[in-house]
Amino acid sequence: MIKVAIDVGGTFTDCLVLDDQDQLHQFKSPTTPGDPTLGLMNVLKKTALSFGMGFSEFLSNVGLLIAHGTTLSTNALLTGKIAKTGLITTKGFRDIIEVRRGYKNIRTSRFNVFVPPYKPLVPRYLRIPVEERTLDTGEILRPLKEEDVYTAIKKFKEEKVEAVAICFLHSHINPAHEKRALEICREEMSGVYVTASHEVLPVFREYERFSTTVVSAAVGPITQSYLTALTNRMKELGFQGTIYLVQGGGLVQSVEESVRRAVSLIGSGPAAAPSGAIRLGQCFSSNDIFSVDMGGTSFDVCLIRDGVIPTTDFNWVEDERVAMKMVDVQSVGAGGGSIAWIDALGLLRVGPQSAGADPGPVCYGKGGTQPAVTDADLILGYIPADYFLGGEILLRSDLAETAIRTVAEPLRLDVPTAAHTIFTTVNSLMADKMTEISTKRGYDVRDFALVVGGGAGPVHGAHLAELLEIPTVVIPRYAAAYSAFGMLNMELGRDFARSIVARMKLLDLERVNQLFSEMEVEARQVLGEIGIAAREMALKRSVEMRYVGQFHEVEVAGAPLGRIGPEELKKIVEGFHHRHKELFTFNMPEREVEFLNLRLKATARQEPLRLGEIPRATRDLNSTMKRRRPVLWSLEKGFEETSVFDGTKLAAGNTIPGPAIIEESATTVVIPGSYVCMVDNVKNYILTRR
Repeated sequence: MIKVAIDVGGTFTDCLVLDDQDQLHQFKSPTTPGDPTLGLMNVLKKTALSFGMGFSEFLSNVGLLIAHGTTLSTNALLTGKIAKTGLITTKGFRDIIEVRRGYKNIRTSRFNVFVPPYKPLVPRYLRIPVEERTLDTGEILRPLKEEDVYTAIKKFKEEKVEAVAICFLHSHINPAHEKRALEICREEMSGVYVTASHEVLPVFREYERFSTTVVSAAVGPITQSYLTALTNRMKELGFQGTIYLVQGGGLVQSVEESVRRAVSLIGSGPAAAPSGAIRLGQCFSSNDIFSVDMGGTSFDVCLIRDGVIPTTDFNWVEDERVAMKMVDVQSVGAGGGSIAWIDALGLLRVGPQSAGADPGPVCYGKGGTQPAVTDADLILGYIPADYFLGGEILLRSDLAETAIRTVAEPLRLDVPTAAHTIFTTVNSLMADKMTEISTKRGYDVRDFALVVGGGAGPVHGAHLAELLEIPTVVIPRYAAAYSAFGMLNMELGRDFARSIVARMKLLDLERVNQLFSEMEVEARQVLGEIGIAAREMALKRSVEMRYVGQFHEVEVAGAPLGRIGPEELKKIVEGFHHRHKELFTFNMPEREVEFLNLRLKATARQEPLRLGEIPRATRDLNSTMKRRRPVLWSLEKGFEETSVFDGTKLAAGNTIPGPAIIEESATTVVIPGSYVCMVDNVKNYILTRR
């Protein structure tokens, strides 16, 4: 069965194919921003052609297609192209999403009176209160007044509302009222997207739960429309397999589940790469990894410690709070398409604006006028003009020079010096982000290996490591399709959560066991609906805890399966103290512990992705040399004739001292003079600092 992973990026759409012989094949095609499905179809057609098949014939042989919708939900929020949304909530709580604990617009001071007030996704006249009340114990104080729900529906129909969010107080404990309101809305509002907070985020903290549910409703219709159209189109073309979507939390899930919880697709693009980094770390026996993905639009970085992908639920998308568990990936606007410009102080800046896929960098010859990082890379000699994307795109050095001159002349620099300045500026920007992440967590960046992916990553990776004094850089064979590679290593499954806010002395163990049991039943049902048998499921429990008086919680993994008694509880608490010390270098065993959320991760069991080995080197390295070309490694020495090697001819054991360049069909590996590159048995390029 052929498996296909597709990563729709801001500049290129990447495709990675795992064939019947467990061999991987990678392909790239420009992304089509107006309609991402066109770019997706284009890369699939290119793939089919390489396999010597017609498009429909190829699709009929694909059993599994994994894709992500990062340009879907996230961009809908960022651009404001969301559905007209209504909110049904408990009487007296219609303003929770507007008051939002006093938060002003994110990245601004709450004391700045000149900042305009936050504008909620749902205007107040569409936030309809209904009579009902559930206590924090789950007891029904006042039954749901169904007439109020019908009144709200009438209002929504008059206003032509496209989506409805249902958020009641304490519904994470007892969702009976939400379920009934949900049932009524779906019966009475055919064609309208309806969701409820107990389906999206069944945990305590009303603002976070309400906000996340409203976001899910707001992006739900566009997500549903896109995925339905994609599914139908694929079936029409002969695809009979299964489509899965990457979730922001680092798992993959079915189309149906993704539509039901549309907010889970937010951040799905960067979430895939760390899974690939962990698999690659096994190749060189390292669990401490900096995973970086430099594409055409952004630079995504994730710090992985002890082989564990970090997650967080403290997420903001613009000014919207999204409390879903997501992979903790930090992004900065630094990619191959990032535009160089001069600010009001006369200083050179790079990004966050990007040339994207249309028109792309000036050297693409598609009408771009502003100089981008790729233009600078071309002028410096790092990337080839005649072999970009395997020769599919011929780069124009003359256009790149003209564009860079627009920033060179105001700075009184020649074109090569300006290009070198653009190159070093974007590298410094990325290095600063990595330093910020590691320093905040108390780690030394030099203690980590750097795994570099993305089309532009191998060009800049070693220079980035040089700035940070990182000793080892790993550029995978499939660096150009890094996120797609990560998708093939991701687990199929879903996270579940329940709240049980109580100090340890007051903790009800029967309730704890009941909630874990409920989640396991739900997990078997959800995964069973997509054909995963109970015996094929792997269940992992965790508990979110904190010291009494703390604001943020710590997730403690490894809670035992089965019944939890006093002894198991004691071990969980000991694990919390240990984990707290790992994260913050101290703990307080004498202080009382508070339990907050119980979590369950249910996944389908799978074997690690097998990486095909390449032959050992048997011939002289000079036979793999492709050509020599002038490269500007430093301003002091000027352009130097540099050996360029053909990546398709390199074999395991080949060692290439820098400075040198390796040309692959989908990317270029740049090796500075301070590094030596060794090719391992699965075609990773291992760069070691001299």
